[in-house]
Amino acid sequence: MCAATNNKEHGVMWSVLNHKCPRCRQGDLFTYSNPYNLKHNLDMPEHCTVCGQKYELQTGFYFGTGYVGYALTVFISAVTFVLWWFTIGMSVSDNRVMWWLGINAAVVLLLQPMLQRLSRAIWIAFFVRYEPDQQ
Repeated sequence: MCAATNNKEHGVMWSVLNHKCPRCRQGDLFTYSNPYNLKHNLDMPEHCTVCGQKYELQTGFYFGTGYVGYALTVFISAVTFVLWWFTIGMSVSDNRVMWWLGINAAVVLLLQPMLQRLSRAIWIAFFVRYEPDQQ
């Protein structure tokens, strides 16, 4: 049998949600942990501090995160719409739709720094595969 190790292997969802390197799933993707530090929200080191994986694979690599961010925003909007529909209801005879639009816009705007980081983590996870021996 194999010897017990202290290293617990994390899944891809864990590494994406915790903004870890997709190759080793240990190094941090972002320099600063606070996504609401807006001046340094998307600052990333050039390489992973654990395995040395290069984070910007080519010039303009993260342009595709706009598509991922759009999909996440549509998903959040759909969830808030369904929640609003079942809790408050929708009607065109009053302003319930406008209230939902305003509240949804505020929610999406407040979540934007986290959505930007999550989009980058998902995007790089598409292109960099996990290599457990790179730790």
